[in-house]
Amino acid sequence: MKDNENPMREIKLEKVVLSVSATGDALEKGVKLLKFLTEKNPAKMKSNKRIPDWGVRPNLEVGTVVTLRKGANEILKRMLSAVENTLRKKQISENCFSFGIKEYIEIPGVEYQRDIGIMGLDVTVVFKRAGRRVRLKKIGGGKIPKRQIITKEEIIKFMEDNFNVNFV
Repeated sequence: MKDNENPMREIKLEKVVLSVSATGDALEKGVKLLKFLTEKNPAKMKSNKRIPDWGVRPNLEVGTVVTLRKGANEILKRMLSAVENTLRKKQISENCFSFGIKEYIEIPGVEYQRDIGIMGLDVTVVFKRAGRRVRLKKIGGGKIPKRQIITKEEIIKFMEDNFNVNFV
């Protein structure tokens, strides 16, 4: 960082979230997959709504998710290499971006697991700046200015500089 730049404007990687959406037996395979990739216990997500066309009812387990904060850089590098360090600009939103991996065997160093089968997963990367906690805390929470939000262009520059990602 240069001397004339404000250290409060520095962009940091907050977390990487891996998720698999499925029901029934596929959900259990998704739990095994996330546990295999991260060595952490994933949480199961339950639905709140009824969607009859998809066969979803309230309190039905519809997915599993694991959030990585420590060691997020290493897992992100592995996940990006599965998509050949190429992302589309429309995958970026404010403060975050997401991408999918069609098959987990595309991740370098990961071999096929017979009990899991072929399965894909979603990766969401969330960024933050110093001072974000002011907005999130319950007691004495405050407002933060619009300039605190990390724009698409800033995310693109950060990813190109730190992770050598190409955006199409």
